[in-house]
Amino acid sequence: MRFTFPDFPRTNDEFLSIASDLMVRPEGTAALLIVALKVYTKDRETGLAMLNHLHGPRPLSNHDKQFLRDRLSDKLYLPDSYALGATVENNYTPNEPFTVDVAHDPVSANEDNLFRVRITSSGADTPRLVVLRRKKSGGDWFLWEYPGIVSGIRIPKAEDPWG
Repeated sequence: MRFTFPDFPRTNDEFLSIASDLMVRPEGTAALLIVALKVYTKDRETGLAMLNHLHGPRPLSNHDKQFLRDRLSDKLYLPDSYALGATVENNYTPNEPFTVDVAHDPVSANEDNLFRVRITSSGADTPRLVVLRRKKSGGDWFLWEYPGIVSGIRIPKAEDPWG
């Protein structure tokens, strides 16, 4: 499923205005994760507010925040690697407008309130897993697990001393 952001949200209010429509589907929440991580690399506080919204009733812990800081502090290009058009060769410069493809994971979550999707990074060999969770009462989908999304990828060509 493809998600295109012609007016990329840069503020939390802009993000919240599109989140309500997208979070009704697990794929939409996963796409918003990439948007929030991209914002995080430019404005940490706004990115954290977006991520907390995506986490729903289970906000980011201090450990989660430190994990993100450790993974993204020297890899500001990582979120862009999930967007269409971004490659190692073009230093992960995404196409405009910012677009993310989200695919269903072939492995079932085995629980009614969990859903698994995968997002491809052009800097990784395999698509990365995102697990989403919905309250038993239904409604929006929230982030549950996504450690692979912020795992290392191939460095951009401009940063490769052997490139």
